Amino acid sequence: MTKVLVIGATGSLATEVIKTLEKNPNVTLTLFARNISRLSGNHTKIQGDALEVNDLKKAILGQDIVYVNLAGGLDIMSQNIIVAMKDTGVKRIIAISSIGIYKEPVNSMLIPYRKLADNIEASGLTYTIIRPDWFTNGNEIDYYITQKPEPEVGGAVSRKSIADFISKIIADPTTYENANVGISKL
Repeated sequence: MTKVLVIGATGSLATEVIKTLEKNPNVTLTLFARNISRLSGNHTKIQGDALEVNDLKKAILGQDIVYVNLAGGLDIMSQNIIVAMKDTGVKRIIAISSIGIYKEPVNSMLIPYRKLADNIEASGLTYTIIRPDWFTNGNEIDYYITQKPEPEVGGAVSRKSIADFISKIIADPTTYENANVGISKL
């Protein structure tokens, strides 16, 4: 059984990832959010704040993989997640960043996503950073992966496609180890 913690579990992408992971009988989910009343399903739910290291430590302890799907103060939140993972001995992280974070000058709206990626790459953890194009609600699984520093190609990608990609990494955590990838639809 692979124990997966979803940080930011109420987000629209995280919701799709959770639906996809629920189909895998070898995955046990723990959902972490500021407001767990918005969560459904028969999973362990932990109310907490990614700005609080102790909240994160309680949630991360005993997990195999941490999946991060956040917005906002990503610099501090990612640093807190890294500290909590190191303190609890959990080494595998999958994190959502954004397309365009390596274009110079960095768009001010993307700076938090760049900081998240930079912090995780420098953390010493085993990571996969995913830089999706804009999300759609398309009912399709159709995506293309580029590896940093390849240029990003394609366009908006469905949440189902991103969820499919994440579920494949969770099914085989050795894939895309220490990789920073773009995902889009060609």
